[in-house]
Order: sequence, then C-alpha cells, then structure tokens
Amino acid sequence: MASLSADPKLGATASDGVMRLEGEFTVWTLGQLPPEAGTAHRLELSGLKRLDTAAAWYLVGREREGAGLEGLTTAHARLLDNVRQALPQPDTETAGRAGWRLMLEQTGRRVVAAVVFLREIAEYLGRFLAALVRGIRHPRDFRFTSLIWHCHETGLRAVPIVALMSFLIGVVLAFQGAAQLKQFGAEIFVIDLIAISILRELGILLTAIIVAGRTASALTASIGSMKMNEEIDAMRTLGLDPDMVLILPRVLALVITLPILGLVANISGLVGGALMSWIELGISPSLFRYRLLADTSVDHVIVGLSKAPVFALIIGIIGCHAGMKVGKDAESLGAETSRAVVNAIFAVIVVDALFSIFFAEVGI
Repeated sequence: MASLSADPKLGATASDGVMRLEGEFTVWTLGQLPPEAGTAHRLELSGLKRLDTAAAWYLVGREREGAGLEGLTTAHARLLDNVRQALPQPDTETAGRAGWRLMLEQTGRRVVAAVVFLREIAEYLGRFLAALVRGIRHPRDFRFTSLIWHCHETGLRAVPIVALMSFLIGVVLAFQGAAQLKQFGAEIFVIDLIAISILRELGILLTAIIVAGRTASALTASIGSMKMNEEIDAMRTLGLDPDMVLILPRVLALVITLPILGLVANISGLVGGALMSWIELGISPSLFRYRLLADTSVDHVIVGLSKAPVFALIIGIIGCHAGMKVGKDAESLGAETSRAVVNAIFAVIVVDALFSIFFAEVGI
C-alpha cells in the first residue's frame, strides 16, 4: 500500500528510435509511457529501479514485435524469462499426411484402438468371472438384494417393450410373407417362415438389441455417475470390491433375464404372426398351432435361446466397462453412454452372425 500513496514516477526519453526508461516501471506507471514507446526500435532499461510482472509482460510483447531490450539487470532479466515461460505458446500445426499414407495411418490407429478395446473387454470379463467364483465360494459376499433389484429393472420392466416389438415383427413377417407366397399358392408355408425366423433369429436378436439400447445405457449412466461422484473410490476405501458390488449383480441379472425375455419375444412374435395369418390368409389359430408343432423342430428354439447368455454377457460387460471409463465431467458420461450402446448393438449383431455360421456348419 505504500507504493500506492508514494505516487511512483517513470522517466521516459526518446531519441533516434531509442526509448530510455528510468525509475519505477510497474502496473501503476504503465500509463505514463509516451506514445513513442510503441514505435521505438530499442528500449534502454539500465535506469530502471523497479520492474513488476505487468511491465515485464509489456516488455516481452515489445520484444516479440522486434524491439531490442538493453541494460537489464540480472533480477529484471530473470523476471522477463519467467514471464516468457508463462505466456501461452501457439499450437504448431504439423503438416498432415495425405493420400494412401493418411488412409494407412487412420486404419492403423483404428486397429490399435479396437485391439485395446477388446483387451479391456476381456479384462472385465475376467473380473466378472472372478467375482462370480468368489460369490459361489463365499455366499455371504454375494448381494442377492442387488441381484433381484437389477433383475426387476433389466428384465421385468423390459417385458412390455420386448413383447410389443416382437408382436409387431410377427405381424410384419406374416403380412410380407403372405404377399409373396400368394403368388405361388404356398400360403400355408408362411407359418414355417414365421416360426423359423422368430424362434431361430429375430426373436432373440431383436430382444438383445432392445436390451442393449435400454440396459447398456443404464449401466453406463449408473456406474458412470458413481465414478464422477467418487463413490467407487469411497467403496475401495471402505474395503468393498467394486466388481462384487457393481459388476457382478448387473451382468448376472442380464444373464438370467435375457433368456426369459427371449422366450417372451418368441411367444409374442408367434401370436402376432398367427393373428395376421388369420386376418390376411384365413389360417385359423388351430391350424397355425398344428402346423407349428408338426413342422417346426425344437432345435430352432434351442438355437435361438442358446445365444441369450452370450448376448447378455456382451451387453453387461460393455455397459460396465463404459461406466468405469467415465471421467470427472458430464460430457464424458454422455459420450461413454452413446459409445456403450453403439458398441453393444454392433457386438451383438456380429456375434449373432458368427452363431449363424457356426450352427450352419454343424448342421443344426
């Protein structure tokens, strides 16, 4: 405060493009600089008794404009060096590659990112299996209440949307199949079309896609919000294993409920197909049921439902992995939630295609 009351003075004299500064050069005396200081080629600073960061910032700016700084004391030179280091540096843009080099670089980066993602998914799968073995060996550590609650959230509450979607898919299959098979007088085969399509592929696949969009996002959001609020760190501090508390009940609930949802989807799809066959082709429900039981092998049901636990593992592991990857901000939560849904749906479709190839090769 003494400096404020003392009314510091700055002396400035200019001659032949050289500006000589004397006295105290501080934030309080910057306004005393004459206009010629902005055009001087050299600044003579040996007469300065005092220099602060505001004046040093001005001098660094003049230096960047090409003005020379002369006569600095050791202390003043050190202050200018600190100001130079503290100033933000402009980003230097490197010349990007073009053509086939750019394509190869982008392809390589994506391949590496995919390999890293698969390695992390394998790690979380191992953590789930380890937690499952621990829960079997030590039932007291297993959280049955959490498992029941997640079964209700991921299974029971998903029944209406799964049943409605499958019913409409059955209606569409029957309608489109009838329109095509009428041309050949083979309307009766629409029952086989509906049964095989729904029981073998569409029932469980559409159910997994619905669950991936609904549950993978919920898993990421719930775990991610806990990660943002540092609740997971608090669990570790209290001696609780996040794999047992968070990952195991969520993934296991999906493994239990997804086959049940697949069965609900199969029944709803067959009901929708039977209804549309009755309306469009005049095939009675009794005839539909008779041909369904007579000509449709139970292998189709087994093939379809056998995919459900694998799909459940994929959806649950990807959702939990994305939740654990959330950072400290809401933007990362939204990005990881979207990424989890896309990855889960893509993985489900790819695995379903692999299942189809496998069952075709083994003749089932």
